[in-house]
Amino acid sequence: MVYLTRVEHFNAAHKLYNTEWSEEQNKEVFGKCANANWHGHNYELHVTIKGTPHPDTGFIFNAKELGDLMKDVIVEKVDHRNLNLDVDFMKGKFTSAENFAISIWNELKPHIEKHGVQLHRVKLQETPRIYVEYFG
Repeated sequence: MVYLTRVEHFNAAHKLYNTEWSEEQNKEVFGKCANANWHGHNYELHVTIKGTPHPDTGFIFNAKELGDLMKDVIVEKVDHRNLNLDVDFMKGKFTSAENFAISIWNELKPHIEKHGVQLHRVKLQETPRIYVEYFG
């Protein structure tokens, strides 16, 4: 089994806020991330697929095509957008990095698997010191 990872970048805003909680509790748990005027991140999205190299190309999947797929399915929908308000696949979801990574997985999986490879991992880096990984 061979693993291939492609990395794409995008910028997006969001707010971490639980409407069931008081303003004080939200500030205590989420700090600046509960800012009423939102906050943003320079995200780095790593998508890893796995498969067997094709005998004609030596590729499990063309890396440029994987990048194009990531851009079409995810980046174009989220780049310079508000995750809480503008992104259809995040509607009604808490916009934590964990939930965002799961949602990205769910969006990408059918597009990737129809090419005969498997989605292995979505890694979403939110800051230089914080990232989440989801393996489905």
